[in-house]
Amino acid sequence: MTSQTTQRVRVSAESFYQERYSQPEELQYVHAYRIRIENHGDFPVQLLSRVWQVIEATGDRRHVEGEGVVGKQPVIQPGDFYEYNSWVQFATPIGAMQGSYVMYRRDGDGVENYFEVEVPRFLHIAPAVLN
Repeated sequence: MTSQTTQRVRVSAESFYQERYSQPEELQYVHAYRIRIENHGDFPVQLLSRVWQVIEATGDRRHVEGEGVVGKQPVIQPGDFYEYNSWVQFATPIGAMQGSYVMYRRDGDGVENYFEVEVPRFLHIAPAVLN
């Protein structure tokens, strides 16, 4: 699992190859992934949007962005976490993802703060390439 903390919000990512849905002979490698977002701050944070770079082993990149994650814009209380699963498909047996979330926080003085939380680069590897 890969993790990174930005402004007291920790993001961890883990990939799981999906052999059942992959078709390597047709250059389709499917991976599920789990993201865990932990709020180590003193105030609630809300995830508003996401931006992803999906990177093939060839260096080709896809840019993906949108509101929230898996249809939600979760509010994460101090000391709590939000976890979700999603999936991605690559044309190569090795790929990577990295990105960021735009978050919102209101501090104890009522000051509103929009900030970006980095999602660390994490790898997606079809196990056959490791043998």
